[in-house]
Amino acid sequence: MTEHDPDFFPTADRWVGAVAGSLPAPNKGEPELTVLADAPAVAFEAAQRIAAALIAAVDRRGRVDFCTTGGSTPIAIYRLLSQSPFVDDIPWQHVHVWWGDDRFVPRGHPDSNVTALDDVLLGGASAAGGAPLPSANIHPWPTDLALGEYRDNHWCAARYAEQLGSSVPIVDGNWPGFDLILVGVGDDGHVLSCFPESDALDSRAWTMGVPAPSHIGPHLPRVTVNPRLLEAAPVLVVTSGSGKAAALGHVFGEVRDERRWPVQRARRTGAVWIVDEAAAADIPAQPGT
Repeated sequence: MTEHDPDFFPTADRWVGAVAGSLPAPNKGEPELTVLADAPAVAFEAAQRIAAALIAAVDRRGRVDFCTTGGSTPIAIYRLLSQSPFVDDIPWQHVHVWWGDDRFVPRGHPDSNVTALDDVLLGGASAAGGAPLPSANIHPWPTDLALGEYRDNHWCAARYAEQLGSSVPIVDGNWPGFDLILVGVGDDGHVLSCFPESDALDSRAWTMGVPAPSHIGPHLPRVTVNPRLLEAAPVLVVTSGSGKAAALGHVFGEVRDERRWPVQRARRTGAVWIVDEAAAADIPAQPGT
């Protein structure tokens, strides 16, 4: 039996990743950085790239596991994906959607990361409808189940790890290997629900519960995948607006310190960043540019 056999890892450690030399190191090399004029241009470029990645994965293996995000980042992207030509080109019946993190609230709550997908990508109450994504292919964190059974966010995170383990391909190091992970950038440089100095940076668990942050709202407990997953899958970082400029200035500065700016985990070879000119205003000029 080898570490790639499904029963190699003991039950207690089954949803824990290992350090794998074949995974890209987060602090070596540089990502592809695309700077566009404004937020609409960023959203359109992101929608194009996401659609291409979904189609390519389905062509390659018959399904795609897409890990999306919350906040304001995906809203304009979802709106584009729900309309022609994207909605007609994507094989939605083979698309499976997961979330990198969420607030510990019920689905449908205004602070839930699933709400944007329900309301915008799927069309919500819109008469025009939206993307024909089967409900069985939508995999939110089981917050409804946890809250209904009076469980905490740590229990919720553990159940999500089990779902990932039964559905998503496992890559070297015993990590879930999504076909694409979409993330935004927090004003403080956080990524997913991994905040500066977070214990998540020291963990190898696939998923974890996170205490409610005190320095940034909403002040709610969270659940998140391990930021190490950003080293185990293709990553698309999307952000726009002057409010992100200071964070990006630090993230692309000379100092590499993912404890201060966790989104630096995605500053690596193979990742793609799409930002607008306002967000890129403080990024230091690169040699030769």
